[in-house]
Amino acid sequence: MKKLGFGLMRLPLLEDGKTIDIERVKAMADSFMEAGFTYFDTAAPYHGGESEVAFREAVAKRYPRDSYILADKLSLFKIGSAEDIPPFFDNQLTALGVDYIDYYLVHALGADRHETAKSYGVYEFVQEKKKEGKVRHVGFSFHDSPEVLDRILTEQPEMEFVQLQINYLDWLDEGVRAKDCYEVARKHKKPVIVMEPVKGGALASVSPDAASLFKGARPDLSCAGWAISYAASLEGVFMVLSGMSTEDQMAENIGFMKDFVPFSAEELALSERAAEIVKNDNAIPCTACRYCTDDCPQKIAIPDIFKTYNNFRRFQSSNLDGAKWRYNSVTENGGKASACIGCGLCESVCPQHIDIRAALQSISEIFE
Repeated sequence: MKKLGFGLMRLPLLEDGKTIDIERVKAMADSFMEAGFTYFDTAAPYHGGESEVAFREAVAKRYPRDSYILADKLSLFKIGSAEDIPPFFDNQLTALGVDYIDYYLVHALGADRHETAKSYGVYEFVQEKKKEGKVRHVGFSFHDSPEVLDRILTEQPEMEFVQLQINYLDWLDEGVRAKDCYEVARKHKKPVIVMEPVKGGALASVSPDAASLFKGARPDLSCAGWAISYAASLEGVFMVLSGMSTEDQMAENIGFMKDFVPFSAEELALSERAAEIVKNDNAIPCTACRYCTDDCPQKIAIPDIFKTYNNFRRFQSSNLDGAKWRYNSVTENGGKASACIGCGLCESVCPQHIDIRAALQSISEIFE
């Protein structure tokens, strides 16, 4: 199985900016499959609940079931009680257009959500679905400390794999602690799936100094290619997900992953040196997962605002008027940063643990 997975979180959209462009997704899926890649990753919350349907239309209806590998997730933050879990799962199978899911993950576990999972009987539920043949492998995605990960894997040894946020920027980051979490998974002998290898696209376009470092070592490899290759080179990683949004991104990723060769120790070390450069460029570590926007009562386009601010910090610090114009553009159909009422719903679901309310306050003072 080739190591690149098609993450269906950031799919191409029609001109309205909301509706998934199914015909383009079909074309991208065709390119992916024709190149020998087979792993697709989705979840009910992606694209406002339409990602699973997009998979059905682009893949399930058009390819034999044994020709692809499907991953989906039990999203506890979308479930209100234990009784909601069976219909949630059944609805997923219907939306996906399949009879079984190859890799089923308890979605975005951390300390609190693990306790919820236990109280709801989630671990027993997924094992039952495995016995029924409706799930082939069970595991979980994770956003918390290595200590919490160690506790979960100790308490739930039946979990077969772990999906972790790993990229060269987060490898030694004191907040994400990607290296420590990875080592916990290795200690428990769990295979690792990598999410956010390009950190929501942030590592696809890095500062000139970091890009120059990469080009000097591997002129054939793009910044995004460097980031994905870094994650794929780690021992025990069997899949790296990329949330591809365009045909060009698909072609580029296929190009360097089709005949993937792991990085040398020198290339891995160079990546970590580049991380120090990149850390000085990104003000807010947002990956644009958009979990924060689902329930925002003010409809604030938080990821778009953060992207505008980060670009201002990185490239346009001398052009405040231009940055304000972009800010007004991305907030035209949603709330501005100053509209935040401080409810904290966004922070409760943020995988990056960003202090969103404080960041919005600071941004409003600059751009409004």
